[in-house]
Amino acid sequence: MKKQYLIKGLKSFYSAETKPQNPDGYNIEITGNRISRIGANIQNPSAQVIDAENCVAIPGLANTHHHFYQVLTRVIPKMLDMPLFPWLVNHYNVWEGLTRDAVYWSSMAAMGELLLTGCTLTSDHHYLFPASSKNDLIDLQFKAASRLGIRFAGTRGSMSVGKTAGGLPPDSVIQTEDVILKDSTRLIEEYHDPSPDSMQKLALAPCSPFSVSEDLMKRTAKLARRHNVLLHTHLAETLDEQNYCIRRFGCRPVELMQQLDWLGDDVWFAHCVHLNPDEINLFASTGTAVAHCPSSNMRLGSGIAPVKELLAAGAVVGLAVDGSASNDSSDMLGELRQALFLQRVLKGADALSMDDVYKMGSQNGYQILGYSNGGILAENALADIAIFSLDSLDYTGIHDPAAAIIFAGNCHRAKHVIVNGKPVVKNGCLVEINESSIMTATNQIATELVRTASEKTGINYLKRDNSE
Repeated sequence: MKKQYLIKGLKSFYSAETKPQNPDGYNIEITGNRISRIGANIQNPSAQVIDAENCVAIPGLANTHHHFYQVLTRVIPKMLDMPLFPWLVNHYNVWEGLTRDAVYWSSMAAMGELLLTGCTLTSDHHYLFPASSKNDLIDLQFKAASRLGIRFAGTRGSMSVGKTAGGLPPDSVIQTEDVILKDSTRLIEEYHDPSPDSMQKLALAPCSPFSVSEDLMKRTAKLARRHNVLLHTHLAETLDEQNYCIRRFGCRPVELMQQLDWLGDDVWFAHCVHLNPDEINLFASTGTAVAHCPSSNMRLGSGIAPVKELLAAGAVVGLAVDGSASNDSSDMLGELRQALFLQRVLKGADALSMDDVYKMGSQNGYQILGYSNGGILAENALADIAIFSLDSLDYTGIHDPAAAIIFAGNCHRAKHVIVNGKPVVKNGCLVEINESSIMTATNQIATELVRTASEKTGINYLKRDNSE
């Protein structure tokens, strides 16, 4: 018999199809890994009750771009005020010291934080493979995701063009293209589950046009399409990148991707801040999707992505927190708020609506990562649900509970989170592991990582000065 839960006592819930209006509250019944019923007076004595009194339920959120390992390098004083390229060059000196434990515990920390802020499905873009580490770093991420209970669409990232060949990363963190493609095949065969309610998928994700060769981009695309997996990379994030592509390849970043056969409904790009109208229409016509990273784009001064225009053209746009060194947070609910307000800065108070950002942060994200029946609250949808309590001072005086979760509130910790029909956050705490154990291990590794880099380079990364 399938396990049943009854989420009981909701004040409201968010659904694009249904506008709740019952003052007496709502219940959501879960059977197995699906939502079986949503309504005001559902009774099921055999179901296990999840207390959601004075709470709001929203669809589980989907994070479409991250770099988990960057949890270890949050708020490094040296890099607080740098734009992307110098920010990357300085961070590589630290990141080349990544170990297997560093990858595992940073993945636990990032995914734990995502779960606690309502995220039920996440991707990660891991492309750093220091020469001193083993070639099983993605395996460790799948292990961490399984332990926490989050739905995980991992990627096999890559860098093959180091500093000596004109790229940005040091040669110590790149790999040969044959090694990259061989391991990509291994990971697809071992971890990719294409089923509709899969808990793990794999995509292929070369890092960027300035860290891999054109040949690797083409070979990766062929490999992905042979195995029917998705493709992902960074694109059009900064004007520096645009100028680099024009200087090196003789074209803008999007045109380069078109030449490399990297457009289509099996491709999603992170950022896409600097797009022109023709490129926006090209994304819409080809089904190419975008992971919008508002906090990261603000943090690094990259610009404001044309999200309003992309949506108007019919392109699919999801949301992402990006790496924790360019956001310094993995607050997925907070990212919806940032996306909503950032578009309004230059484009008016109606640039994006609450419905727009809820859809981007949930249903669109699930679609981008290969799930057609998630990111929505509806009968027979995947039972991926985030529940937030309104019992705090920052929600005092609200009149629209579902809107309040985005517009109001500063404490974005979910009360309960259900993934695939199973509670993974209860009463604000991770179910499968004590939060403090993640914190202790991650903090120790982070301290040692930065200390070692400072000693090796002679640069004091803890000094708040970027003059060196």
